[in-house]
Amino acid sequence: MRCAREGLIFTAKEPTVHFFIMMKKSWELRMGDREVLLDMDARGEAHTTDSYGSLQNGDFFPPRCFSAAALEADVRCDDPIHMRCIKGDNHMVSKMGNYFRDGRTKIDFVLVWEIRSRHKQRGKGKGNGICEDREPAEWRDKFVQNLQSAGLLLEKEETANEKKTIHFLKVSAPWDVLVYYAEELCLRAPLQAQQHLDLNTSSVVLKRLCIPNLMMESVPNRPLDYYTCAFRKSKMNRFLGSEDQDTYFTNTQRHQVVYEILARTVYGKKKRTEVGVDRLVNEGAYTAAYPLHEGPFQLPSYEICSDELNQRQVLHYYWARWCKWYKYQPLDHIREYFGEKIALYFAWLGFYTAWLLPAAIVGTLVFVSGVMSMDTNTPAEDICNSGAKYPMCPLCKTCEAWNMSDICTIAKLGYLFDHPGTVFFSVFMSFWAVTFLEFWKRKMATLAHHWDCMDFHEEEERPRPEFAATAPTVEENPVTGVKEPYFPEKTRLSRMFTGSMVIILMLCVVIIFLVTVVMCRGVISVMMYQSGSPVLRTEAGTIANICSSIVNLGFILFMGQVYTALAEQLTKWEMHRTQTQHDNAFTLKVFIFQFVNFYSSPFYVAFFKGRFVGYPTNYGTLFGMRNEDCGPGGCLIELAEQLFIIMVGKQLINNIQEFIIPKVKAWRQKRILASVLGDNEPDEPRCWEEDYKLVPCGGLFEEYLEMVLQFGFITIFVAAFPLAPLFALLNNWVEIRLDAHKFVCEYRRPVAERAQNIGVWFNILEALSHLSVIANAFLIAFTSDFLPRLLYQYKFSNDLNGYVNFTLAYAPLNYTDYPRCRYKAFRDSDGTYTLFYWELLAVRLGFIIAFEHVVFFVLRAIDWIVPDVPESLELKIKREHYLAKQALAENQEALLQATRPLDS
Repeated sequence: MRCAREGLIFTAKEPTVHFFIMMKKSWELRMGDREVLLDMDARGEAHTTDSYGSLQNGDFFPPRCFSAAALEADVRCDDPIHMRCIKGDNHMVSKMGNYFRDGRTKIDFVLVWEIRSRHKQRGKGKGNGICEDREPAEWRDKFVQNLQSAGLLLEKEETANEKKTIHFLKVSAPWDVLVYYAEELCLRAPLQAQQHLDLNTSSVVLKRLCIPNLMMESVPNRPLDYYTCAFRKSKMNRFLGSEDQDTYFTNTQRHQVVYEILARTVYGKKKRTEVGVDRLVNEGAYTAAYPLHEGPFQLPSYEICSDELNQRQVLHYYWARWCKWYKYQPLDHIREYFGEKIALYFAWLGFYTAWLLPAAIVGTLVFVSGVMSMDTNTPAEDICNSGAKYPMCPLCKTCEAWNMSDICTIAKLGYLFDHPGTVFFSVFMSFWAVTFLEFWKRKMATLAHHWDCMDFHEEEERPRPEFAATAPTVEENPVTGVKEPYFPEKTRLSRMFTGSMVIILMLCVVIIFLVTVVMCRGVISVMMYQSGSPVLRTEAGTIANICSSIVNLGFILFMGQVYTALAEQLTKWEMHRTQTQHDNAFTLKVFIFQFVNFYSSPFYVAFFKGRFVGYPTNYGTLFGMRNEDCGPGGCLIELAEQLFIIMVGKQLINNIQEFIIPKVKAWRQKRILASVLGDNEPDEPRCWEEDYKLVPCGGLFEEYLEMVLQFGFITIFVAAFPLAPLFALLNNWVEIRLDAHKFVCEYRRPVAERAQNIGVWFNILEALSHLSVIANAFLIAFTSDFLPRLLYQYKFSNDLNGYVNFTLAYAPLNYTDYPRCRYKAFRDSDGTYTLFYWELLAVRLGFIIAFEHVVFFVLRAIDWIVPDVPESLELKIKREHYLAKQALAENQEALLQATRPLDS
């Protein structure tokens, strides 16, 4: 581990043997510290110890010495769980907020559990009994004892009525514990302040052009930016602010340290790997475990200076409110409050939304140009003026012949989604997608360095609580040397293979439903044609397509919920060891299914519908029904209708759910707590109770999945729906504020997590961007009329006169129902393909090859020209490494000499 290596620094004069002795001693100390937290004897009891860490570690104090001034006594409470009860003296002023009753000890974490009371019958005894299993109470008792052995400070509050008692255990980490774990977790320590980095490229551009920037807003209390290095206790005097123990570690760093201890601490037997607060919550011993928000998010009723607002109020006022929809996001504040993982999500969402703006503008201009040039569409004018010139063959066995002029309106509307501008836009969006991801890599590298995550690598993770609880055997970890739960890899692979069969089965269910929707659409079309109404006959295809798309959307949302629950169970059954492996496997399963679930119907319309129709006397059938043909306006207009209903409908439903569901859950949680408090609710709300009323944080999986699916819609099928980026942009403006409001106002505060990037989602986005290039090439070549028109202009007529007649074939002579009726195809009177068809096929295949090669060549060129790490950032990284090396050196004068040129 990098931090372990940097912690041992020796001068060249020291003998080599001394180096190995010190290495061995350090290893023994660290292993001893680990045993206090993880080792249990055969009876499941904690080894007693009076000091934090091992008995050999003399740098730390016994738990009773921590904050001694704040304690008058260390006594046992009446509660069966042994903990420290803090009594305040008459001179101590209680400080409101996230503090113990002494007003000085910060609350870093809160553990909550509920116990139902059981009324005893009057004839059998007095008082109330406790209705709870014995095992969870014993687990909590042992867990708390081990937390005290680890040096944590504890204080308990209760809220009770006749039916239920809610216990709140407040946890705090003293200075010595924070220092020890800061080095253990490789937290970053500030070396030298530097100027704030402008994270918004548009701000830099507008500033150079001397244009007022309405998006810029000064947000108070912006966290300072520092050159940093890995924390070392032995070098603490060289880190900025180390003299102030109350503020040196940020609240999120304190939460990370306490959560690390909570996650490591044993509560049962080692053989059963009964370790960590997460498993205690899963087992029901605790109802909740969460760090506290920084006070209320509402502004006080009295006037207050903006610099005096707490972090939560700043985020709510300057970020989560709807009126801030056009302002830059305060990413540094988000990172300071929620951690890098959540901040990176909002940074990516904001970056993606900003890049949608040019795509939306170009798409809107393409659509408007189609509207303005609609009257100049020669083929549509020929159709409208044809009268009875083109009698068309019936669309079903019981239908009658119809005239091409009946679809005049649909033919004109079809031009909106199938004209040269849409071809240009599909090419533009292919370049947009790959360029967006290249520049996001630069942005991601800049943020990772700015937030001290550039060198962050996930530590050797502990086994998941569920894995530890159900693993059949225990074996030694080859990396850490600690015995851990083990599951045979061969068995896991067999389970993964079985799970993949279940995935394939579920995908077959989606395909079956797709076939059902296709048949349903055919039935509706036939019913419309047989109604006798001229309007219904003309719009039969459109009505059937819209109805089937709405039904399809409902099925998509339903199957998405079903499969997400199934994928979660399958992933648990596969027994992945770490949480990262579990999350990646779950993400991959859900995305594969949702990809097929959402995109199967658009893919069918775009690439398969109308390809297997046949011709009169030789129609293709499926289950006795004639195969679907594209509507009068072409397949692109039907694809546009489907995309609008599925994409926009899904966005509306998701936004309504995100707005309503957290409020309903919070209302239920408040009712539960209010029923316990009754009339005893205090005048001043207590922060741990207020946060308990909130909804547990749902994580980022659903948020990423929603945006990634949207990215697929606006890139893969954009040739058919130029307005897709505009609808995505409008949705994302709402999405950012909805998510911000949820995290700030409605969710309990999540534990801050470090992250270097957006993880596996970036790989999925790259795959979608490459797929979009291929899909757009096939869409232009085979679904659009662009290439047939282009080839006709080249061979016959530049103004497309006679094009409609050229694309219509005559029914074979043996078709006696409606002799000499027409149908759309490049066939002769015998039903065989004409020479033009084969020429067009060659042009289409050539276009696909040329399109893909050009786009992917430009992609490689962009990847080569645009470095993943900006040159200015590389210089800063080298500067930071130099300062870190000097700070950890024995000669402190070197640091002064290094910083002197900057000051001058």
